[in-house]
Formats: sequence, structure tokens, C-alpha cells
Amino acid sequence: MSGSSASDWPPAAEARRAGPLIVAEDEALLDDLLRLCAAAGAVPEVAHTMPARRGAWERAPLVLVGDDCAGRLGKDAAAAQGEGVVLVGRGQEDPGIWRRAVELGARGVALLPENEAWLVDRIADAVEEGGRPALTVGVIGGRGGAGASTLACALAVGAARSERRTMLIDGDPLGGGLDVLFGGEKAEGLRWPAFADSRGRVAGQALEEALPELHALRLLSWDRGTCASVPPDAMRAVLGAARRRGGVVVVDLPRRLDDAAVEALGQLDMGLLVVPAELRAVVAAQRVASTVGMVLGDLRAVVRGPCGSGLDGEEIARLLGLPLAGELPGDPGLPAALAAGRPPGSDRGPLARFCAEFWGQLTVDGSGVSP
Repeated sequence: MSGSSASDWPPAAEARRAGPLIVAEDEALLDDLLRLCAAAGAVPEVAHTMPARRGAWERAPLVLVGDDCAGRLGKDAAAAQGEGVVLVGRGQEDPGIWRRAVELGARGVALLPENEAWLVDRIADAVEEGGRPALTVGVIGGRGGAGASTLACALAVGAARSERRTMLIDGDPLGGGLDVLFGGEKAEGLRWPAFADSRGRVAGQALEEALPELHALRLLSWDRGTCASVPPDAMRAVLGAARRRGGVVVVDLPRRLDDAAVEALGQLDMGLLVVPAELRAVVAAQRVASTVGMVLGDLRAVVRGPCGSGLDGEEIARLLGLPLAGELPGDPGLPAALAAGRPPGSDRGPLARFCAEFWGQLTVDGSGVSP
């Protein structure tokens, strides 16, 4: 779990963060650092000593100090910047550079060209990770047909309606594609097969811009092709990129957990297990809960009504050994909305009210919906 705060999330429109600060005099090293910043999509500020502009050092998301300048910068300067100082040298391993890094107060050392790939990732992460990571909520059905995909879509629509940056990720390759629930199966943008070979780091902004935008949110769905899974590395890279963009990420998960779904569980802040108020559904949900609980520490029950006598939401949650996130009443207007191409939660019915209350109950300290 990431421990993200549930308050003060970045809004849908954010100002671009400042680029890194480069402090170096060696022209060859400076050229290399400028090249690496360009590869990371960052526009740096360059200084040869402590920058004259007041606050430039402190405001920079990352400071790259050339080894040629390390001796002229005091340790207090690095301390003022926090952990975002990297000492950069060239050539073969130099034991002295580690001593100079300690003297400077740097929290990292990069030797070029060996550490170029690491440094590009470090620069890109520093520029992109300006706000809190997204609150990431996964939804999974306690049994087949429980309505997990419907709730995942409605939660995403509700988050977008409250002006949070929102991304909905379809983690169920056999679900038919969430774009169908949005009436957007023909919408332009990439689907999962385009990301199946993703490894390492995926740029969050590039991911967001590549996906279809439907109802004020970004959607990563499956297509109608033959690709029926993605490697866990691809799920890790894509979900990590989505989380770095901030706001809300909602993941629709399959009941039978493949390696990619297990990877997704590891990045969730919270999971919602949708359980119809039926005894057989509760028995099936117990098996799902025990499996998911081995990976996810915060799993909560959403009980879908109507509830019969003696089997209300509190009792079902008790039988499952889970906190109750809420009771979800039936929504008689949902079939007509879907037939008209309107996604779940877009009409102001019981489903939309449930989602609005869910997001409204988020606590300031990041613990999510009060159990």
C-alpha cells in the first residue's frame, strides 16, 4: 500500500513543475546532463555555483551537481534541498566520489555513462512526481455477475465528476472491455495490447494522453482482439505511471487472479469486494477474500442489495471478516442508461449517490472510507 493522502489531490489541470537544476562547469559533463534531461522530457536550469536567483535551489525537484563543483558547495546547500541532490561524475569508479557525496550531503551518486539509464529515470520521476500519488482503488466481484465492473465504472465517473484527475484501468482481460460500458468502443486511443511489451518506466503524461478520454476520465480498456493477458511487468509499469499522475485510479479486477492482477493488487491503496446479499454469494466471496487478503491489506466489502431479512450488509461483512464500505441498492434505471450509451453512475440514481458518498467519506489522513 502506498499510504496516499486522500486530501488535496492534484486537480485535473496542473501547472507543469520546474525542471531540475544542474550545477556544473565541465562542458562535456554539462552536455551529457542536458542530453539526459532532454531524454527525460525535462527542461533544466543551469548554474555554475549556487544559483543567484533566490529559491531556485530549494524549488528544484532535483539538483544534479557535477563532481567538478562538489568542493565549492556547502553541505548546508544540499540539506536545504532535501533528498533530491545527486552528485554526477564521469568515467571509471572513483572511490573519492562517495566521500565527496557525503561531504556535500548528496543522497545519490551517478557515474556516466554507466548510470545514464538510472539517471534519466530519476530525472523523469522527479519532474513528474510533483504531487501525491493517486489514491488507487481496486474493485473485484465476490462471485460472477456481482457487478464489480459496473461499480468500478461508476466510481470512476463519480471521481471525475468531482473534478479529480481520474483514470480507469480494465484489469479483467475476459470482461469484454470497459469501453463498451461507456459506449466508447470506437473511441480513438490505445488499448491494453499496445502496452503488453511495456517494461521499466512508462511516462505518466504520455500514458494519459494516449488513452481514450470518455466522460472526463481516461480509460485503459481491452479491445476485441486475441490478446488475453499482459505480463506482470507491463501491469507494474502502466499502473505505476497512472499512479504518478495523481488524483484517482480505479482498477477493475478479475475474480481469477493472474500474475498481472496480483501485481495490480500490490499497488492498491484499497480494495472493494462486491458481494450480492445472497448466502451462496457470501460463500463464494469468502474464497475470493482469503486469496486477495494475502496480497492486499485493506479489503472492504460492498454489499449489493436488496438485502433480505437476517442478511444485511453488517452481517455479511461480519461473515467475511471485512469492514463494510457500504450497501449498494439496486438501480432500476441502469439498463436504460447503458442501452443509451451512458456509463454506470452517470445518471443521478442510487448508484451515483453511493459513489458520491464513497468519495465524500474519504478522510483527511488518507485512511480511506471509514470502516
